[in-house]
Amino acid sequence: MWEVLADRGFGGLTLRAVATSMGVSTGMLMHYFPTKRALVAHALHLLETRTAQRPRRERPTEGIAALRAMLLDILPLTPGDTARNRIWVSSWDLALADDGLGAEQADRYTRLRASISPHLEAARAAGELPESADPEQLAATAVAFTHGLVVQALFDPARFTEAVQIAMLDDFLASISDRSGQGR
Repeated sequence: MWEVLADRGFGGLTLRAVATSMGVSTGMLMHYFPTKRALVAHALHLLETRTAQRPRRERPTEGIAALRAMLLDILPLTPGDTARNRIWVSSWDLALADDGLGAEQADRYTRLRASISPHLEAARAAGELPESADPEQLAATAVAFTHGLVVQALFDPARFTEAVQIAMLDDFLASISDRSGQGR
């Protein structure tokens, strides 16, 4: 299934394509996945598991540096990251068309923002962000910025190279930071 996703995205994820890649009949595969939706739900679970288990950068314990490491782990900076992001982006169309899948995707975003917010709270406490900064809103902004950059990098990799993505992320983080302490 992973090979089909990597090659064709969710648009090419069919029972026939998966059965062919596994060397089994479509009927045999339907014993485990009676519908395409069941296959898609399993594929999303597999994708989420692989995403959670991927190697990650060492993270400082808190603050902007920890946030930077988290966001770098999202960007398509390696071939594996690019493949994973292509699969995630291709899943959005399905999630928008199916209320259950859409709710699961919304939950993923809620969990991602929740994992980012403590680092922004710590950054605010350390004076890296203005006291008036809203960690939850900044977490949403950081996710929106990062996923927007992911999409651009997937569609125009020659323009959005690894160096460009990192520089843009660093510029974004500098734009929300208050390293001078003026916000305190």
